[in-house]
Amino acid sequence: MSDIARPRNAAPTPPDRRTVLRTGGVAAAALAGAAALTVVDVRPAHALAVRQDPFALGVASGDPLPTAVVLWTRLVRDPFSAASMGDADVEVRWEVAGDPSFRSVVRRGTALARRRYAHSVHVDVTGLSPGTDYWYRFRAASYVSPTGRTRTTPAAGTRPGRVRFAVASCQNLQQGYWPAYTALAAEDVDLVLHLGDYIYETDPKSSLPGRRHTTPRTPGLNQLRTLGDYRARHAQYKLDPALQAAHAAAPWMAVWDDHEVENNYADLVDDVGDTGARHQSRAAFATQRTAGYQAYWEHLPLRPRPTFGTPAYRVYRGADFGTLLRLNVLDTRQYRTDQPGGYAHDLGPESAGRRSTTGTLTGTAQERWLTARMATSAATWNVVAQQTVMARTRWPAPLGTLDLPFLANLDQWDGYASQRTRLLRRIVADAVANPVVLSADVHSTWFNDLVVDPDDPHAPVVASELVAPAISSRFVGDAEVRRTLRSLNPWTRYFDGSRRGYLLMDVDRDRWLVRARTVESVTSRTSPVRTTARFAVAAGTPGVVRA
Repeated sequence: MSDIARPRNAAPTPPDRRTVLRTGGVAAAALAGAAALTVVDVRPAHALAVRQDPFALGVASGDPLPTAVVLWTRLVRDPFSAASMGDADVEVRWEVAGDPSFRSVVRRGTALARRRYAHSVHVDVTGLSPGTDYWYRFRAASYVSPTGRTRTTPAAGTRPGRVRFAVASCQNLQQGYWPAYTALAAEDVDLVLHLGDYIYETDPKSSLPGRRHTTPRTPGLNQLRTLGDYRARHAQYKLDPALQAAHAAAPWMAVWDDHEVENNYADLVDDVGDTGARHQSRAAFATQRTAGYQAYWEHLPLRPRPTFGTPAYRVYRGADFGTLLRLNVLDTRQYRTDQPGGYAHDLGPESAGRRSTTGTLTGTAQERWLTARMATSAATWNVVAQQTVMARTRWPAPLGTLDLPFLANLDQWDGYASQRTRLLRRIVADAVANPVVLSADVHSTWFNDLVVDPDDPHAPVVASELVAPAISSRFVGDAEVRRTLRSLNPWTRYFDGSRRGYLLMDVDRDRWLVRARTVESVTSRTSPVRTTARFAVAAGTPGVVRA
């Protein structure tokens, strides 16, 4: 439970509140509201722990419902040591208003930033109006947090005309800065959907100024292992002003992939790469995974509080935007069976995934939950948001590798082909309206048509898949994939492995428009963003076409 030291190249002080708010584009209104706030003393016992501005990690909101939303912050003194805030729980006041100047406060209250949860705060604010913008802030002692903006979802049964949201993932701090988040903060979206790899667990190695990871505390390991390790890494990521701006601009729905704990883990089977020799015992990895899950919850605006000390924590969940869109967010790590043949590398023979007839990415209970929600949906669009590429994807094999012309990524749905076929057949049998799959993980943009039998060149398209690029994580092999794209992946309508960014979705009753919003460079904190691909799915006609 001990925390790690501040990395040698970390900034001596976290970004100040004015910088963060200015980056998010809401500075003037937020600072005006902060100045107008009347300071009321908190209980002396709690005030002792707050002797400097504790809001260096910013604010966030998430998991919006028609009448509720979760508000988040975490109090820190030294962001890299949870113990630095002291042993006392700290009382925090919160406010929600209908305007950025907080002249019309609609909800207010107090919450405890508990020491056992690294002084994080999760407030589930209820009694709000559907489809409405709100502004929120926190206060501890005399210190006022940045202001965030959030938005509730439309009322159940209503017919909203449109919804706009962004899809982001894979933000390896060591591989680049995040100008994509600066741009995303200005997009005016209803929701940011984050599909995993919020942090990376790897050891410190970066040549970019200020982008070197914190150091794992356990000697000899090249990755995080303890709760203190994970907390410090999350705090390091949260200090970035671009990420803070994106959180402050809109509510998020976030779900983990693998790097929030360990690369390519499956249920309680870890990756041998952290030791270079063998797997940990399931009991030992359960302890590590619980630490990773707790730190993830402590740093994101998630509604349920997990029962820490047990390995299970359900994060798969859904949200409805009236009758326009039903969103189903999956967890494809916690319940999956091991990659076929046991994990050694991402790429392997495609036949291994086909032979794995009992393999599952979701587990039985989650699969039943998903198919039931889709079968009973009255929404125009039905969305499966999850982590890895669902379409069959063949990768060009290096000369002489396994004597095959191509390889498959067995960590993706290609390693679990039987479940993929079963799910797509259910979509057809249940006549699910306008299914769209959202994916991430591969650090590149793919727009795919999904078919039940990809070996049949005349197979009908049954769904569309939109794979988001990485915020900063690097893709290797862009030229090779482009060279073989048509021959190996005829169901892929667009691919780009050279750019980083996010996907922007504009959805109405007739059309789903997706734009790849990418930055010119991640080697500096500022970089222009532009639309480098524009595709659409027409309601009633599955398949991705240029728009």
